[in-house]
Amino acid sequence: MSADSQTALLALSPLDGRYAGKVDALRPIFSEFGLIKARVKVEVEWLLALADEPAIVELPPFSAAAAARLRALADNLSVGDAARVKDIERTTNHDVKAVEYLIKERLKDDAELGPALEFVHFACTSEDINNLSYALMLNQARQHVLLPKLDELIQALRSMAHQHAALPMLSRTHGQTASPTTVGKEIANVVARLQRQGETLAGAIMPGKINGAVGNYNAHVAAYPDIDWTAFSQRFVTSLGLDWQPYTTQIEPHDGIAEVCDAQRRIDTVCIDLCRDVWGYISLGYFKQAVKAGEVGSSTMPHKVNPIDFENAEGNFGIANALFEHFAAKLPISRWQRDLTDSTVLRALGTAFGHALIGFDALLRGLGKLSANPERLAADLDASWEVLAEAVQTVMRRYGLPNPYEQLKALTRGQGINEASMREFIASLELPEADKQRLLAMTPGSYVGLAEKLAREI
Repeated sequence: MSADSQTALLALSPLDGRYAGKVDALRPIFSEFGLIKARVKVEVEWLLALADEPAIVELPPFSAAAAARLRALADNLSVGDAARVKDIERTTNHDVKAVEYLIKERLKDDAELGPALEFVHFACTSEDINNLSYALMLNQARQHVLLPKLDELIQALRSMAHQHAALPMLSRTHGQTASPTTVGKEIANVVARLQRQGETLAGAIMPGKINGAVGNYNAHVAAYPDIDWTAFSQRFVTSLGLDWQPYTTQIEPHDGIAEVCDAQRRIDTVCIDLCRDVWGYISLGYFKQAVKAGEVGSSTMPHKVNPIDFENAEGNFGIANALFEHFAAKLPISRWQRDLTDSTVLRALGTAFGHALIGFDALLRGLGKLSANPERLAADLDASWEVLAEAVQTVMRRYGLPNPYEQLKALTRGQGINEASMREFIASLELPEADKQRLLAMTPGSYVGLAEKLAREI
C-alpha cells in the first residue's frame, strides 16, 4: 500500500480521505498553505504601498526589480516555504508573526530590500492581515471554483429544460394529482432559481480593513501624523480588489463573509430541493438511470439501480449548509473589540465549500445518467383525467354556467374519472360549440398551458 493510500485511509475528514480528489480545486485556496500564501501577499503589498508613500521618507520607493522580487516571494511561495512558517510558529506561537518573520528572513540579505525589514507588518494588527487574506481566499474560491461550477450545473439543467420542454408530466401538489406540466418546465424552475441566487453570490461585496489594533489608526498616526491614513487604507484595500470597510473594531465584522455564506447556502438549498424531487421522480419511474458496468446497486438485491448521486449530493449540501448557517450566525459576533472565537471558525470555511463542491459534482453526475421515460409519464397522465376538471370549470365560469366548481367537485372528488365520463360531462354542458369541441379534444397530456414556451425561454 502506498503512503498516499495510507494517509487517505487515516484521514479524519472525508475531504482529505474518501473525497480528497474531488476537492483539489479548493485545496490551494483554503488549506493552511493557501492561508499562509494569502498572508504573505497582503504583507508584501502593504510594504510596497508604504514604500510608495512620499511622507514615509525612511522607506524610499523600491526599484522595479526589487518590487518584482518582493512580489515573487508571494506569487511563488512553495509548500516548503509554508513549512518554514510553521517551524517559526513553533517558537512564536503566533501564526501571523511567523509570516512576518519569514518575510524578514528572506529579505535580510537583499541589498535593496534588507533595509526595509522594520516596515514589514508596519502598524498592523494580525487581523489587518487575516481579514484581507480570508477575503482574497473567498474571492478566489468564488470566482474560480464555485461560480464556474454553478454555471456548469445551470447549463446542464438548461439543456435538459430545452430537451424536455414539450414532454408532458403529471404534477403532484400535496402529493396528489394536479394540473399537468412538462418535464422541461419543472427543470426551468430550478434554472431560474439558481440563476438568481448565483447573481447574489457573484454580487456579494467582500469588505476588508487595515486600520490597526482597534480600528482607529492609533499606531499609524503616532508614527506619521500628517498622512491621511483613512484615504491610504481605502486605496490599499481597493487595490486588492476588495471593498473598503471604514468602521471596525480590531476585526473586520465579517458581515460580508456571512452574506457569501448565506448566498451559497440558498444555492445549496435549491439543489437539495432538486435532488429530492428527482429522487422522487426516479422512484415513480419518470426517469431511468444509466447503468454503469460493474456497479452494484445493492449488496443483496441485484435488480436495484439506486439514485446514489442525488442522495450523495443532498447529504453533502446538507453538511455544507449546517456549517454555512453557523458561519453566518457566529462570525458577525465578537465580544467588545475582539475575541478569538472567529479564528478557529474561519479555518473551517474550506470544509463547507468542499462539501458544496462535492454536492455539485454528484448532482451533475446524477443528471448525466438520467433519461426521461415518456411511456411511464404518459401512463400516469392517461390515468388522471380528473385533472381536466380545472379547465372545464374555468370555461364554465367564463360563460356563467351555474355552480361550475361545485359540479366538477361532485364529479371528480374521490371518484374514479376516466376519459369517457369526463367527455360525457363536457358534452352535456351548454357551451358555445367551439369551446365545447376544444374541451372535448383536450387530454391530460395536452393540458399544459404555457409550460413548453416557458421551458424554452429559460
